[in-house]
Amino acid sequence: MKRAGLKIGIIPVMLMVLLAVMIAGTAVGAVYVPFFDTFRIILKNLGLLPDATFAQGQEPIIFLVRFPRVAVAALAGTALGTSGAVMQGMFRNPMADPGILGISSGAGLGAVLSIKLGLAAASIFVLPLSAFTGAFLAIMAIYILSYRKGKVPVLTLILSGIAVSTFLGAITNIVLTLSYDYQVKEFLFWSTGGLEGRRWEHFQLIVIPVLVSVVLMHLFSRDLNVLLMGEEEARSVGLNTDRLRTILLVLVSAATASSVCVTGAISFVGLIVPHIMRLLVGPDHKILLPASSIGGAIFLVACDLISRVVAVPYELGVGIITALLGAPYFLYLLLRSKKEGGALI
Repeated sequence: MKRAGLKIGIIPVMLMVLLAVMIAGTAVGAVYVPFFDTFRIILKNLGLLPDATFAQGQEPIIFLVRFPRVAVAALAGTALGTSGAVMQGMFRNPMADPGILGISSGAGLGAVLSIKLGLAAASIFVLPLSAFTGAFLAIMAIYILSYRKGKVPVLTLILSGIAVSTFLGAITNIVLTLSYDYQVKEFLFWSTGGLEGRRWEHFQLIVIPVLVSVVLMHLFSRDLNVLLMGEEEARSVGLNTDRLRTILLVLVSAATASSVCVTGAISFVGLIVPHIMRLLVGPDHKILLPASSIGGAIFLVACDLISRVVAVPYELGVGIITALLGAPYFLYLLLRSKKEGGALI
């Protein structure tokens, strides 16, 4: 009982860490603003400190430039962290990741087509909406290819994801080959995963689909716990595992596609965050899912901060930082699984 209380107590601690990391990510930049002033500026613009005054230029820098970027990072991290935890619970494998659904490849094709056709220059919404459309078309194709007699076998889903991702990647490369240099550079900047220039408009574009899908995923925490007992055991207690996986795949796809369409391809968040959270709080999804949601937000905001300060005056894509941290961790999991006689999938 005491151990369970300690695990639940991690959640408010993580929320405080998230607040601290978000303030740090907002305060640090070319123009440094003290942490306390940053916090007060945010509160003022949220209507909580209406009479507060600050040095000239600080408010627009904090609330119109930096804080939207940090808010988008937190929202995307929440989506990816939760999606990863759900995928790992569905497949009962700590190395499952939303990336196996082919979402990034579909989003990439949608993005490069909008750039090639000149549509991306029309509005800041065109590229993310094109990426979102591409991601969902890829998901639909993978799901149709995997569907067998009312079921979606895990192995078939993975193989379909690999095939569709490879095919879409080839088409993307063909489009890039026929594109101008500036178009290729624009796509490469998007494909490395980045948050530069993200504004409140981007936050508003994804906040509803991300929050709705994440909240709905949390409602299935009990079913995911039952699924951990095994396929036969879950069915013996009346759980329709095929329907559950279908619903969760739709929710994971919605959350991940919404995130990727604004941030670009960001890898490994959905892999390493849920795995670390499982080590801290255990396999109970009633605690694991909220921990992964908050942990994903912390991780991506922190990685974005690192991407801005590690190579000043240059800025790395946040996807580069997550890959540098995530790839070694994935290899560690792979080697450990090999030693324990486990399988990757």
